[in-house]
Amino acid sequence: MQAFQEAWAEACKVESSTMLVPADYVFFVGPISFSGPYCKPSIVFQLDGTIVAPTSPNAWGKGLLQWLEFSKLVGITIQGNGIIDGRGSVWWQDNPYDDPIDDEEKLIVPLNHTIGSPSPPLPIQSEMGGKMPSVKPTALRFYGSFNPTVTGITIQNSPQCHLKFDSCNGVMVHNVTISSPGDSPNTDGIHLQNSKDVLIYGSTMACGDDCISIQTGCSNVYVHNVNCGPGHGISIGSLGKDNTRACVSNITVRDVNMHNTMNGVRIKTWQGGSGSVQGVLFSNIQVSEVELPIVIDQFYCDKRTCKNQTSAVSLAGINYERIRGTYTVKPVHFACSDSLPCVDVSLTSVELKPIQEKYHLYNPFCWQTYGELKTPTVPPIDCLQIGKPTNNRIQTDHDLC
Repeated sequence: MQAFQEAWAEACKVESSTMLVPADYVFFVGPISFSGPYCKPSIVFQLDGTIVAPTSPNAWGKGLLQWLEFSKLVGITIQGNGIIDGRGSVWWQDNPYDDPIDDEEKLIVPLNHTIGSPSPPLPIQSEMGGKMPSVKPTALRFYGSFNPTVTGITIQNSPQCHLKFDSCNGVMVHNVTISSPGDSPNTDGIHLQNSKDVLIYGSTMACGDDCISIQTGCSNVYVHNVNCGPGHGISIGSLGKDNTRACVSNITVRDVNMHNTMNGVRIKTWQGGSGSVQGVLFSNIQVSEVELPIVIDQFYCDKRTCKNQTSAVSLAGINYERIRGTYTVKPVHFACSDSLPCVDVSLTSVELKPIQEKYHLYNPFCWQTYGELKTPTVPPIDCLQIGKPTNNRIQTDHDLC
């Protein structure tokens, strides 16, 4: 831990410096922040070894929101063939004991501040302890940074979200592998919030929640050539929880393969919110054994009951093209607000066929959803209402973004 802090302090002083985490070693690292804003720009964090998280409750206190944090940096790059292992199973199962690592990984190597060769390995002691904190950390979080890049690495078994960008501009993620079991709770692959000009491509995500989650404050997000599954698909939202205002615009998701996911491409908002989602394109999405390939849910609720509310996050300009493959429950589910219907929803070349065996299948569902079928669809989505709603409420300044 101290060795990492010392190495970062030295790297921080030199523009375009490199902090090396060498290959063939495992580094046992507690919660740590690599932070600016006074660091020189364009630092490279070269991750070729493996970084593992502690599994003792004592290391986390009452709970932390992140394990490895990079904040207020310019041009920070994390690259290499290394692994970030959150050893999350002790959090998911509420197991009071250590999650043992393989014998060949039972070593700790201090990283000296000269960022040179590692010291001789020392054994990691078996960690015993009580209950893990209820607050589960994100494995790798970027905050308030400009032009952060993550490439080549593997992030696995995070206690919660694997990779998060909060209040960042110019984000680039490519050739990254994210992996956790399909039943691991809330383990989103990549989580974006209040971030703009984001490019994600050439990556594979298998997790227990959304492969990619796009939250409020995001605009100009381009996702392409990614594999997703297992997981909950790629989602915009949830937005508008607790009567908050949400603004999301100019989102493109294309050339994606999804296998054995709960959803395909989904937009989810809470009743009572405000703001808007506009300018969304889902294109060339191949789904295989996906429960619900196309979803808009403006009645999202993760509790037993949620009260009905008039206010809503408005949805406009949502375009689906070339969404093809197989589903196991329902091909399309559009549930839009009574007071603020979804408008300008278009579907082109949608071909979704059921997996017949052992599943109870449902027809396409639409509620207060208006738009256009630009081509015939399979199955026919006859429930979509063509054109505009006649009684669409005029948005107020409070609604608009």
